[in-house]
Amino acid sequence: MRTILVVDDHGPYRATARALLEAEGYDVVGEAADGASAIAETERLRPEIVLLDIQLPDIDGFEVAARLTENKTRSQIVLISSRAADDFGSLVGESGARGFVSKDELSGAAIEALVE
Repeated sequence: MRTILVVDDHGPYRATARALLEAEGYDVVGEAADGASAIAETERLRPEIVLLDIQLPDIDGFEVAARLTENKTRSQIVLISSRAADDFGSLVGESGARGFVSKDELSGAAIEALVE
């Protein structure tokens, strides 16, 4: 069972993502509502995967992913957004994240297609 941290500033979306991922066999070990908490919780919980919203109230997901990558986290980062991947150009690839999944297309299979 893979461990995952869900990072999104909208509580209802975190709850939906948690329910969906737990139903698909993931162990959701924590949640965070902003970038600073995402970094702290990743360091504390050491999840295998960080599901990371791009638009957060303090630090955007690209910067969070870059900081986690610089800190040599072992967590694999998957960025999410309600916007399309094309809206972000090369930023997804440059962030250190494994890839991107639209919030509308979130599933265990979509995550597994991106992580090792």
